[in-house]
Amino acid sequence: MTSPDTKSPAARNSPPWARTTKIIVIVVALLLCALAFYLFRGLIRQIVIAAILAYVLTPVFNYIERHTPLKRSHSVLIVYLLLVVAVVTVLIALGIEAVNQANRLIEDLPGIVADLTNRMVVLARQPIVIGPFEIDLLTMDLTTVRDQVVDVVRGLLGPSSEIIANLATGTVATVTVILFIFIMSIYIAIDMPRFGGLIADMAAQPGYRGDAERLTNQFSRIWRAYLRGQVILALVIGTMVGVSLTLLGLRNAIALGIIAGLLEFLPVMGPIIAAVIAILAALLQTDIPFNVTPFTYAMIVLAVMIVIQQIENNLLVPRIVGGALDLHPLVVIVGVLAGTSVAGVLGAILAAPTLATIKLLGSYGWRKLFDLEPFPDPEPEPPPKQSLSTRFGQIFQRNSADAPGGQPEGDESG
Repeated sequence: MTSPDTKSPAARNSPPWARTTKIIVIVVALLLCALAFYLFRGLIRQIVIAAILAYVLTPVFNYIERHTPLKRSHSVLIVYLLLVVAVVTVLIALGIEAVNQANRLIEDLPGIVADLTNRMVVLARQPIVIGPFEIDLLTMDLTTVRDQVVDVVRGLLGPSSEIIANLATGTVATVTVILFIFIMSIYIAIDMPRFGGLIADMAAQPGYRGDAERLTNQFSRIWRAYLRGQVILALVIGTMVGVSLTLLGLRNAIALGIIAGLLEFLPVMGPIIAAVIAILAALLQTDIPFNVTPFTYAMIVLAVMIVIQQIENNLLVPRIVGGALDLHPLVVIVGVLAGTSVAGVLGAILAAPTLATIKLLGSYGWRKLFDLEPFPDPEPEPPPKQSLSTRFGQIFQRNSADAPGGQPEGDESG
């Protein structure tokens, strides 16, 4: 029986494309892809978020699928249902805390206004000198200033119905986007085990299956180490900051811990921003413990944040993220700024692994252009699967050996 290729003369006698034709097709395809990305950048951003969520939760799906009789689709639905419940619970808790803090601010507002008024009275008794000009606040018509302020406030409060309508519309739109992201993420999570095989099958026909599998493995290693590593770092650092600031008596320490955890997804600059926020909170706090000045209290908070960041940089990051990215910090900073200008917060978060991926593909293309071996180093063997207790035990042993006076393994000399 003849194959379809030998049966169809048109398929057998189809002339190959010339090099110029291939270049034109590639350029046009790239331009169309760039135009599509520009026109549908909002939709693509949502799909990327859905894919990241599915990728981060993949180990949970795999664990449930291996250790329970549930199918992957069932495990995905259960995990996402639990995730929705957890997110709603956290949002309710944060809303309650926000209401409590707003009530506390309303209670403290008269005292703040009285203190601010006293300071303004003190300042008003002294004329303001700006170069050759001198402004005496006591001679100014404060009634006119007050009326102007009242008119501005009334102007802001006038279209209150429009503000409420816009708020309701924005809420509905946000809920719709979140629902779309969850639905897309569920479908991606269910079909994710097939993606690697599809890429390999597409590359098998021109003879690049081995290269495709190697690139896919390295691509997966980069994004797995970064995304899942950042989630672990966010949980650990957020807990450490929240507990430490609570012990120091800083108000809203739990909220500051949550902020520090979320800022872990912003490379390099996120921990610095978290430290600045904690210092400002310490400087603005009225009831300062330990009978110290606000500046001294802020320096104590700064010292604690520095210690936590040293623990992260020297202990947690090498063992959780490792050298998967292999990027210079300056390159990461520039990438974060560029990603922010292109895609906002999402671009800043994904800047580091995107740069690492570009470096991987660029190195592969460069070596192929000069007929060099695209992968000069052999592919590392995957580490054996170990239980969580075994991993923590190995980390503890390495830390003991690295500590001053620590004895390396195998050294039995007394």
